Amino acid sequence: MVLNLVEAVAVVGLLWLATGVRVIKQYERGVVFRFGRVRRKAKEPGLRLLIPVADRLHKVNMQVVTLPVPTQEGITRDNVSVSVDAVLYFRVDDPIQALVHVQDYTFAILQVAQTSLRSIIGKSDLDDLLAGRESLHQGLELLLATPAVGWGVHIDRVEIKDVTLPDAMKRSMARQAEADRERRARIITADGELQASEKLAQAAREMGQDPGALQLRLLQTISEVAAEKTSTLVMPFPVEILRFFERATPPAPEKPTAERENRAPDENPVRD
Repeated sequence: MVLNLVEAVAVVGLLWLATGVRVIKQYERGVVFRFGRVRRKAKEPGLRLLIPVADRLHKVNMQVVTLPVPTQEGITRDNVSVSVDAVLYFRVDDPIQALVHVQDYTFAILQVAQTSLRSIIGKSDLDDLLAGRESLHQGLELLLATPAVGWGVHIDRVEIKDVTLPDAMKRSMARQAEADRERRARIITADGELQASEKLAQAAREMGQDPGALQLRLLQTISEVAAEKTSTLVMPFPVEILRFFERATPPAPEKPTAERENRAPDENPVRD
């Protein structure tokens, strides 16, 4: 009878101790509250034995958490209405502070991220939101880091995902971009024409010093135009060739002068 009682007590004791066995995973830390008072050090991963009834274990995830920030509407410094959404990456550094100093650190970080994002929108220009996001990311990180440190949370980084503009602003930006591309195309075309004119002027000066080069260029142009069978070429006879034939032809003999008739002029008859 006594043996059966001892066995029963042993079994109950083992069952009671078994209720205090907890397993903490590698990416977790355990915060133990003993009669409501937090233990000074968090439990490391592995098999942990707690005192039943006296201890309460809270597991805290130490992984990096990806938290999307809902779309926030605001007016930029240059009076443009935009909608901006972001994404926040954070992790818990001190699990005890994350449990004791704030009721729900994830919800608290989300609220701070929303207010900080609206604040950044009001302090920034539209061009900064579209092109200078790196500085905005750093500003958001600084705004979030101040309260997060007191909650045992470390902000890894904050990034703006998308900036939504009104349709009228999109059309205006498209017209501006098109006008800018057209301006650059005209500048490039004018620059090319200027360079071509300078080269043509230089070639004209070189050919002007040597008439033979000018003739060769003329013949080359004629051959290029004549290659097109559908074209008709009409051109004047080169003056230089006429001068060549003029120099090559001997001078013609002078014609003899006509003899004058040596006749005395008729005298006017004298009237009586």
